[in-house]
Formats: sequence, C-alpha cells, structure tokens
Amino acid sequence: MKLLFLPVFALFVLQGCAYAPGSHINTSGWNPEYQVPESESLTGLVRVERIGPKHLKSAVAASVAPPPEEILLDDSQYQYRIGIGDVLQITVWDHPELTIPAGGERSSQESGNVVNENGSIYYPYIGYVDVAGRTAQEVREEVSNRLSKFLEDPQVDVSIAAFRSQRIYVSGAVETPGVYPLTNVPTRLVDAISQAGGVEPNGDWRNVILTRQGKDYRLSLKDVLERGDVSHNVLLKSGDVVNVPLGDDRKVFVLGEVNRTQTLPMGRNGLTLAEAISNVGGLNERQSSATGVFVIRRSPGVDVDSDHLIDLYQLNLKDATAMVVADSFTLENRDLVYVTAAPLARWNRVVSLLVPSFTALFLGDRAVNLFE
Repeated sequence: MKLLFLPVFALFVLQGCAYAPGSHINTSGWNPEYQVPESESLTGLVRVERIGPKHLKSAVAASVAPPPEEILLDDSQYQYRIGIGDVLQITVWDHPELTIPAGGERSSQESGNVVNENGSIYYPYIGYVDVAGRTAQEVREEVSNRLSKFLEDPQVDVSIAAFRSQRIYVSGAVETPGVYPLTNVPTRLVDAISQAGGVEPNGDWRNVILTRQGKDYRLSLKDVLERGDVSHNVLLKSGDVVNVPLGDDRKVFVLGEVNRTQTLPMGRNGLTLAEAISNVGGLNERQSSATGVFVIRRSPGVDVDSDHLIDLYQLNLKDATAMVVADSFTLENRDLVYVTAAPLARWNRVVSLLVPSFTALFLGDRAVNLFE
C-alpha cells in the first residue's frame, strides 16, 4: 500500500505550489488555468510597473504635483472690491462737517458708512453712491467728482474701515478653525493657516484641500515650508474653503510575508515604502520572496471608460541597497503593500497539509499489521 501511494504523493508535491493556501501575486503573469468569468476578471485592468531609478523620476516621485495654472494668481492681479456689509471711512479734508467724527468713544467701524443690501452708501450732498464691486480708489474718484459741484477742489480719502463682505473658511486639523475675512492685503495659503493658529500635530500638511467653486485642489503646505515651493502657496479668493485633513484618517495596509501585517496611519509627513516595511518589522526572511514586493494602488480618475483600474508597482529587494529606492517611493492614501511568499515557503505549506493525511494512512497500515 505504501508503494501505491508514493507516486500519488510525489504528484501532489510537484503540483502543490499551484494550489498553495493563501493569496499571492504571480510575477510571471496570471495563471491561465483558472478561468475567471469575464465580468469579474481584473487581468486586463491592471497596469504593472517596476519601481527603479528611472521610475522615481516619473509621476510617482516623492514631490507633490504642482497645482494647475487655473488657480495660480499673482499679487499684482489682486484687488479688493467692496461688498455688502463692508464699512467705508470717507474723509474730506478741511470740511469736518462732511466727515463723521469718530470721537473718543466711537471707532471707525462704528462711525463709518455701511454698504447696504443694495450695494450703496449715502453721503451728504451727493446722496446714494453705488460702491459694491468697486475698489476704494474708484469710489474715491466718484465721491470727489460729485462733491466738486458743491466744493472747490475737494480732497477726499476713502478707506475700508471693516472688511465684512468677503471671507474664507479654514477647517480640519488647525488650532482655530473658523471663518476669516479677506482684506485689501492679499491672503495666501500660509497666511490663512497662520490665522487659524497653524496645523495641529496630527494634521496632514502634505494634503491640504482647497475647495474653490465646487472643485478640489490638493496643496502641500510641507512643500511650501520645507522645500520653498511657492507654487502651492496659492492666492485665496472669497468663498474658498481650506481643509487640513487628519493624518490618522489616511492609511496604508501592509499584508503578506512580513513580520506583522498591519494598518499604518500615514501621519502628517506621510509614508514611504521603506518606512512602511520597517514599521511592520521588515520582511519575513524565512517565508518571503524579496523579489515580490508590490504596491497595489487604485488608479486615479477611475471611471467606466478607464483602460485600467489598478496600478501595480513591483520592487526587487533581493539587493538590500534597493531600500534606498523604496525610501524614495511615496505611498498614497489606502495603498496596499503586499509581500509574496517564496516558492519554497508555498511548497512547504502544501506539504504541511498533505503530510498529516499520509502519516495517518501509514500509521493506520502499521496498526493493521500489528493486529494480524
């Protein structure tokens, strides 16, 4: 009976790796013997790239892509335009009767001209003046021209005593989230975050989200402050929402043949592939295949017409110096790092499942012989 089962056992051993328990990634291509229904197959929807020195110069490099040109404005293009609720302070020199005295108990905001719901103010002699949507200089010129009918060469000064019509919103992991007014001084991303008390320790300053007119833009405050990349320090406009997400809400998953499978928070500085592997105790040297370290990522902008849904990046860590490359590969939110099992480890798993059955069979045969 033993001789009868030896060929069968050998056959199972030879084919065992193909049926090894657990998941793995076949680096030589998908297994053609397994027929997946066409509606469920992902084979044609996966794009495979190898991580290497040339790849680091591509879009997966550590730096954040610059914001689009559509939101980049220069300070010279900025002009504060008066809106409903703003308070104007109008002074006519040598004519104190036309200048509302602030006095010792009233501030300029209290004594100035409030822009009403029609976008206008009332001023002595000249009546109502439409000011909404105009600059302080434009209002000064109109008030001066209209007063010139009553006064000889009036010297007029117009300033904004209170900025109330235009505002931005700062939310998320900042010290003091809230609503902040825009003034006649241009306000950029760093200014807004500073007004809100700065980023909290658990805030992800690499992925600040600017929402403008219903569209989201990703900005990196870290690149501004650490790398001097001023392109991310965008000029803000009224109605903008700046949100600093929590770093703990952004995660990567490390699975496969590592010493501890784990979900890792990205934190405020993010994670590189090398950091993720290190944080889980490194590769399982006895079970893992160092040539099969993968990063599995959902493709950006996935829709029904996409030619692929998954980006699969492979790194060969057989040479430990490749960890330098791994340390330059920045992971993204909800990336999955997967380390495959070595062929020998998969073979051992099959054997470990088969041996108890054959052992029981041989012991049973011996037990029968003992009673004969």
